[in-house]
Amino acid sequence: MIKHKGFPSRMPGTDFQFTVRHMKKKASTIIKRKRKNDALPIHIKADTTFLKCLIDYFGNRPFVRGNLDTARLSWLFGSEVVPAEENFSPDDYNAMLKIDFDAVKANYPELIQI
Repeated sequence: MIKHKGFPSRMPGTDFQFTVRHMKKKASTIIKRKRKNDALPIHIKADTTFLKCLIDYFGNRPFVRGNLDTARLSWLFGSEVVPAEENFSPDDYNAMLKIDFDAVKANYPELIQI
């Protein structure tokens, strides 16, 4: 499992995890999740902070899933974070992902620097 050195391990001041420390025999499966309209503001803040970290760290380059937290990726998967390869495997630490900047502009316009 690739560890993204320098990527924040959690949201500052909270226990919202952004990375995992240890590799399991099989990676947890990334699934598409959608926040409900009544989601707590802190959960939306965690999603926004994590996405900002992804943008700052990877930019428009495809990236390996590696030690990025599965649950945190799942909240953005299928919209702001999408597969970067045709044969994407959602339970592979070496799966390639990328940021869909059109979705980021639509859903998190404050994160896009013009």
